[in-house]
Amino acid sequence: MGAVSDGRAALEGESAEHLRRVLRAELGQKFEISDNRSLYLAEIEAFRKGAVRFRVLEAIPAEEPAVRLTLLASLIKFDRFEWMIEKATELGVETIIPVMAGRSEKGLERAAAKRADRWRRIAVESSQQARRASLPEIRPCVAFQEALGAEGHWRLLLDEERGTPPLLSALGGGERRSSSEVVCLLAGPEGGWTGEERQAAIAAGWAPVSLGPLVLRAETAAEAALAVVNNVWLASRK
Repeated sequence: MGAVSDGRAALEGESAEHLRRVLRAELGQKFEISDNRSLYLAEIEAFRKGAVRFRVLEAIPAEEPAVRLTLLASLIKFDRFEWMIEKATELGVETIIPVMAGRSEKGLERAAAKRADRWRRIAVESSQQARRASLPEIRPCVAFQEALGAEGHWRLLLDEERGTPPLLSALGGGERRSSSEVVCLLAGPEGGWTGEERQAAIAAGWAPVSLGPLVLRAETAAEAALAVVNNVWLASRK
């Protein structure tokens, strides 16, 4: 959706054609729309070639994210990586950064560039389902060493190594949290981190955390950690 100006907005391209021809939208039909900043209730006022024009009826209050989440996700097979993108978007992640880890399947980093548009479409659809006001940013794939340079108030390395402290205990007590804080979660591939990666992350200031004794699939661990962090920040508001 383009920018909202003077109470009007337009949807163009494939999305407009899908709305008109597949969903068979009609004049006067109401939809929730977003300009990637705010949500609005709007109605279709006109169809143009390759575009659908809306008249904004009212602004809709959008739930502010509890915390700013960055997911640095090691590349895994793309069907599961795409599931991870979908669910991370539902969980309010602000930024997704694919990471080429030592145990990521070889060649995935080259193929990832060709998937960028598809991953953005998945994020759009998931954002619509979750009624998000803004889309997550999906950045190009980076090497593990580059991922270690990500900046945040909290930098957490998901790690299944025995003896790693639980995520909840690493986040500390119940003090009030700020929604402006950035939490970076670095999630490993199937097979986990190599010893060299773990040591490099710790040396760079990342805190290893675990989700308990069960061995989770990579995409499950990432989503579980995002949910835990979200709830810690939400609970601190009360």
